[in-house]
Amino acid sequence: MLEEGARPRITVVICAYTERRWAQLLAAIDSVLHQELRPDQVVLVIDHNQALLQRVRAAYPRLTVVANSGSRGLSGARNTGVSQARGDIIAFLDDDATAEPDWLMRMLMHYDDPRVLGVGGSAVPASQEARPRWFPPEFDWVVGCSFIGQPSEATPVRNLIGCNMSFRRGALHQVGRFDPALGRVGGVPVGCEETELCIRLQQRYPDGFVLYEPAAQVRHHVSSDRWTWAYFRDRCFSEGRSKAVVTRLVGPDVGLSAERDYSRRVLPRGIWQGLLDVCVGRDLGGLTRSAAIVVGLVLTATGYLSCRMSLARREPEMRNLAILPTDHE
Repeated sequence: MLEEGARPRITVVICAYTERRWAQLLAAIDSVLHQELRPDQVVLVIDHNQALLQRVRAAYPRLTVVANSGSRGLSGARNTGVSQARGDIIAFLDDDATAEPDWLMRMLMHYDDPRVLGVGGSAVPASQEARPRWFPPEFDWVVGCSFIGQPSEATPVRNLIGCNMSFRRGALHQVGRFDPALGRVGGVPVGCEETELCIRLQQRYPDGFVLYEPAAQVRHHVSSDRWTWAYFRDRCFSEGRSKAVVTRLVGPDVGLSAERDYSRRVLPRGIWQGLLDVCVGRDLGGLTRSAAIVVGLVLTATGYLSCRMSLARREPEMRNLAILPTDHE
């Protein structure tokens, strides 16, 4: 237990898997080490890459540098980080993101409220490439960033953004951490492990909530290949499939609650804005942005439905083999 008035200890976890991001990893670590509110511990988890593990240990002998002790992928790496963490609060930063100097301070201030289970912030794109005119800001989640439609001030939300989030360590241990059935493995564009975890946390603690604090900001590197149509297509389809797995685990009502609001409120507004840009601003890119919103929605829905049908066909067999997941205890 913390003494009254004592500052919670903070552990920052950064997971890495490839030496191709070496320069970005160094920038991420540097941004954490130069926070206005210094973390009590920094844990670097290397996902099944011995050469990278040795290189990071040589570069940062004073930090906690460990190999992923779980299954390959981001969920296993994050769980390894949680197991190594000594802090009361565990913050997660991607290896290709840099945190603003007040990042930790902006998140920690909300933990004075005992109902707060987790706090996450915003992620803005950082890229050497110009943003394509056709890429709609409503779909910036495709490149791992905040998108139009998210709150503009501190607000309880269903789930946080994976590259910029924090949780109470005790709550993570109580709910069983990240589900290895979800999460990115290498460069495969899948995810939703943080979505499922946030839902599970709030189901376990009905009086608690996770908070989105846009002022706690990171800059998320977007490589040139992520600004392409091919990546947009694959990411949308994979997101739909990931959401199907999430709804299988937590139920469709809560599993799709934010998506329903996003589809009904945010996307129609984005389509009309794109058309308005063409008519009023003579911006022909508005037409392609509107088209991309429609195509992205269709692709995501197609991925969701295809995975749901696949899971439905496999369910009898999985039950017979007694391997169908039923809980997260």
